[in-house]
Amino acid sequence: MLSIPLKRAGNTPLNALHYVEMIILVILFFIFTATPLFAYAQDSQEELIQSKEYELQEVRKRINSLKNSMDRATDEQEKLIGELKEIELGLSERRIKINEIEAKQRSAEQKKQALNADLADSKAYFNDESNKLALQLRAAYISGSQEKIKLLLNQRDPAMLGRLMVYYQYFNDYRIANISNVVNEIKKINELNHKIENEEKNLLNLANYLQIEIDELNLSSNKREKLLINIDKRLAKEGLQVNQLLSQERSLEKLISDISNILSDFPVSSETSFLNSGGRLDWPVDGKVIHDFGHPRAGGKINWNGVVFAVPRGTAVRAIYYGRIAFADWLTGMGLLVIVDHGDGYMSLYAHNETILKNTGDRVSPGDVIATVGDSGGQQQSSLYFEIRKGAKPINPRDWVTENYNR
Repeated sequence: MLSIPLKRAGNTPLNALHYVEMIILVILFFIFTATPLFAYAQDSQEELIQSKEYELQEVRKRINSLKNSMDRATDEQEKLIGELKEIELGLSERRIKINEIEAKQRSAEQKKQALNADLADSKAYFNDESNKLALQLRAAYISGSQEKIKLLLNQRDPAMLGRLMVYYQYFNDYRIANISNVVNEIKKINELNHKIENEEKNLLNLANYLQIEIDELNLSSNKREKLLINIDKRLAKEGLQVNQLLSQERSLEKLISDISNILSDFPVSSETSFLNSGGRLDWPVDGKVIHDFGHPRAGGKINWNGVVFAVPRGTAVRAIYYGRIAFADWLTGMGLLVIVDHGDGYMSLYAHNETILKNTGDRVSPGDVIATVGDSGGQQQSSLYFEIRKGAKPINPRDWVTENYNR
């Protein structure tokens, strides 16, 4: 047996068999240890994903639990406000449904127009092929029904006859192709007509659904107007306007405080801190300011904690910075409210919306559309109420957002 010039400790020679055995053991060691390590890495990645999903579900669950608790308190304190909430939530759902139907209508109309264009092309091609075929049939009729036999009998030169027979075959093949094209175009035209009829039926059904939703929307809007009149009368009679505003402010502060406590377990991570963005952010809408931060309201007994923009109904409301949707629901005095958590205790609030387009826990970036402007919360005109807060304390949005809106 040959010796290998390798030494163990103590300078004992290592023979070839032992050397091979060691190599095999090393290979087996790496095979059986690498596989668990790889599996462990995969398991760790899956556990991280599941952990993040669990966190998101946990945030939504705790926010919903908090909201339900506040709703019960609100309904017990004020039946009219509870009715307003139900009506405005219904209006929001109906407007979203109307927008979806209108989007389907636009899609169906575009599809119908495309089909009509295809139909026009098919009819033009059909007419062209039909005219060609008609000329060929007319020529065949003039030459008589036995044109091929006549061609054979009238030619004496075999070479010329061969060429003419080839030309005749080409002509005959072309005629057959014309006939096939005409038949195919007839089928295609029939199919296009059938598709156009289906799209017209689809458009008609969508128009009917849209009218039903619009009628329901108008009915709910009328109920809302009557309810607002009753609320205004009650507040005026009992002199409760200021008390109601103070109560709404306390509810909002409690909501933000509770949300902050919940989200403290799930901090927002961002490449740049909201704290470093002062004076560089865009406003959520472009509109005229009708109430500004710190200005007096309700006869000077309280002040505005944010900015109110007069904006047309349906205008897109955009997030001002990176963050996570911490609240997306109806709140007394605020109507349909979206709160975005930007991390480090900073939040932005967007109230009186017509519709909410994001869910609690969703991530947002600057400029993302999160809602549309409305008049929810019992407002008399469409507007957006916008706040920035550090914890529960409102801070002046002018210190954070660029001065590019109309006065």
